[in-house]
Amino acid sequence: RLARPASAQAGVGGYSYLYEPLWWAGMITMIVGEVANFAAYAFAPAILVTPLGALSIIISAVLADIMLKEKLHIFGILGCVLCVVGSTTIVLHAPQEREIESVAEVWDLATEPAFIFYAIIVLAATFVLIFRYIPQYGQTHIMVYIGVCSLVGSLSVMSVKALGIALKLTFSGINQLIYPQTWLFAIIVVACILTQMNYLNKALDTFNTA
Repeated sequence: RLARPASAQAGVGGYSYLYEPLWWAGMITMIVGEVANFAAYAFAPAILVTPLGALSIIISAVLADIMLKEKLHIFGILGCVLCVVGSTTIVLHAPQEREIESVAEVWDLATEPAFIFYAIIVLAATFVLIFRYIPQYGQTHIMVYIGVCSLVGSLSVMSVKALGIALKLTFSGINQLIYPQTWLFAIIVVACILTQMNYLNKALDTFNTA
């Protein structure tokens, strides 16, 4: 239905998928899954939660093969195998994460020079991809969309971790909502999610799901 000429497709900047009940059904189930993932960040080290989240790639690839009849080629199978091997290796050899007692502590880590430098590099690369390379190569090279989603996602991990800890501590009686940093992290999480959702839908519309 979204391929009809009357509807502007996501791949060319349209948002007609927002009128599709099936898209919203998928989005709601995805949100439920992400809430569970979000809770995991509050109770487990990020270095364990993030690689395990990559296993959803395998589920998506298999479902695309079964439901959308998109053939999973040898490179797709190899990619799935590498996801499993990489995730397993990271989980088995993950270093011990230190206990974090407040949002202020996460803020101190986020404002260290090394992380600020990293964030600036990531934001610069993201803007270059969005404003220079997506208009030129968005219809032919999937990596420009994947690059935006991955770069923005790398920044969201710190904010999701901070927000998860803030809510966990608040529910346990130590109110973290009084700190402006909590709300700043919440804004960053929302901005990252909206950016990833937008460019992921463009990629799904333009390229094969698997």
